[in-house]
Amino acid sequence: MSKISSILVGSSKETVWLKVDGRGTFENSQCVKEFVGRMIAKGRQEFVLDLGACELMDSTFMGMLTSVAFQLREVQSGQLRVVRANERNFSLLESLGLDHLFQVEPEPAPDAPSALKVASAPSTTPEEQKTAILVAHEALIEADPRNAVRFQDVIEYMRQEITESAT
Repeated sequence: MSKISSILVGSSKETVWLKVDGRGTFENSQCVKEFVGRMIAKGRQEFVLDLGACELMDSTFMGMLTSVAFQLREVQSGQLRVVRANERNFSLLESLGLDHLFQVEPEPAPDAPSALKVASAPSTTPEEQKTAILVAHEALIEADPRNAVRFQDVIEYMRQEITESAT
């Protein structure tokens, strides 16, 4: 049985570190996206995501990573590196055609901070969660159009849910 998942964050020199402890899911994907957005606004450009303690990632989490990678491409010299991805997580990224978006490294660079703190989760409404899931899956398709077959049903369902909750 898996433990409660959390996102740990910290920085060393110019690099912002994020570590998934447990599972990367739709439940904690907004925490990562919001934190990265705040760091980009502060001028940070280099991000490392440590997946060494990550049991698995769901499609929303991977879609959020895709959105972050796209956002960093807009920042001059912005970069997302994925380190210590186990075979399963690397296979997930690769099967969705996302491995070309991130620099994937087997081990972290030696400047990884030793003390990371738990990132606070933003409070989101059900509508915001649905929108985040939709945006994440649209990013997966933007990254690799072959993903449309896999996620078109999710996208249609989320659009319908968003439309129904707006009425």
